[in-house]
Amino acid sequence: MRAPGCIAIVLGLLAGCGDDVPPGVPLFPADYRDTYVEVRDCRQSADHDLDMIRVLADPLAAAPYMARDAAILEGATLVKEEYDFGDLDCTGPIVKFAAMRRLAPGGDPDMLDWECQRLDAARRVVVEDAPRCVACHTGCEPPEGYEYTCAVP
Repeated sequence: MRAPGCIAIVLGLLAGCGDDVPPGVPLFPADYRDTYVEVRDCRQSADHDLDMIRVLADPLAAAPYMARDAAILEGATLVKEEYDFGDLDCTGPIVKFAAMRRLAPGGDPDMLDWECQRLDAARRVVVEDAPRCVACHTGCEPPEGYEYTCAVP
């Protein structure tokens, strides 16, 4: 009885193979701190409930994000660690995450060619591709931002 259900799940996953991340799966690995680098230091974010934030980038995103002289490539991922608004040096526990993963040009124009997630402190996906994310990031084009990341130095 279980085999047909399992086969359907496997076929469903195979149909979505490639760079797509299945719904509910974090866009970044649990050991992200082993390879991601800080690209924005600890600071308060008015766009993230006044929480303190740090932004980290995977190896594909780090150099273009820091130099701001080239497009962020497809598959590149950014993680925003969010800390309590009173944790002014971001040394306490992470209270939630936001993550962005670059899609191919034209991959999802409604989402500015990014996938977005909000995650709880345990990296459980709470919201995917929320209208709130795209609404805030739409205004983050040069010179105010970079690649819709709202990365103003």
